[in-house]
Amino acid sequence: MNPVTSFLVYALVAAALAAGYWKNLYLAAALFVVAIIVALSLKMANVWQKFVILRMGKLQAVRGAGLFAIVPVLDTVIAIIDERIQTTAFNAEQALTRDTVPVNVDAIVFWHVHDAEKAALAITNYREAIDRVSQTSLREMIGASLLASLLSDRKDADQQLKLEIGLKTAPWGISVSAVEIRDVAIPVALQDAMSRQAQAEREKQARVILGSAEAEIAGKFVEAAAVYAGHPWALQLRAMNIIYETTKERGATILMPSSMVGSLDPSPGTLALALAAAGVSTEGRNPPVTAAAVRPPFAA
Repeated sequence: MNPVTSFLVYALVAAALAAGYWKNLYLAAALFVVAIIVALSLKMANVWQKFVILRMGKLQAVRGAGLFAIVPVLDTVIAIIDERIQTTAFNAEQALTRDTVPVNVDAIVFWHVHDAEKAALAITNYREAIDRVSQTSLREMIGASLLASLLSDRKDADQQLKLEIGLKTAPWGISVSAVEIRDVAIPVALQDAMSRQAQAEREKQARVILGSAEAEIAGKFVEAAAVYAGHPWALQLRAMNIIYETTKERGATILMPSSMVGSLDPSPGTLALALAAAGVSTEGRNPPVTAAAVRPPFAA
């Protein structure tokens, strides 16, 4: 009994006892009868509850949110429906995907009763039915999906399950608010194979990036070679700068072949071509221009 009914019943019983003790037994018996009638007829529903009432086997009313009375013996409360959002966890074990991969999937469905009359009269146990429908819908979805899409497109799978379960439960007066897949477990052997595949894909991408970098570097070298071909002195200065950079650290010693040392001092013919390219005339010069004479300042 609800608190209001309990208070009235206890008050009537106390009054009956007092009347039987101080006045007469007939008044006490009448008060006892009234207490029993109140206990059987007075009901109270919370704001989230709906009472489905039958009168002699036929639907009488659906009452809710407040205090109301029924006719004892004739009226029967066959169901008290909770209209708050409910959650039901369900799973599918060893279900095969479209590419024949066994997976274990755990999910949860959020639902609520929007029609208490249908939930009470259209189906025997709507809670158990929701669990069964959710499991079968999950297995159907897994069987129609590839493993890759099942792992990557969780939101699409959730939306598909919501629509399928909602269509099946709507005739029972139940609405599905959301469905969420919590976990997708695959066999350990397949996990190793997928890990190796992912590693191979990353190595492939790294090699492609490295090849692109090498091609870009080779292009820059070709451009530099074209510049050095037209400007021999630039090549000599670059070589001397490299030697300086390698010897500027304290205690460094460089050993160079004599042929390399000779290459740093261009021949008179090469020098003449370089000066001609620079627009400098060498005719009538005494003494003749040498590499040491035109060598630009360089940090020793």
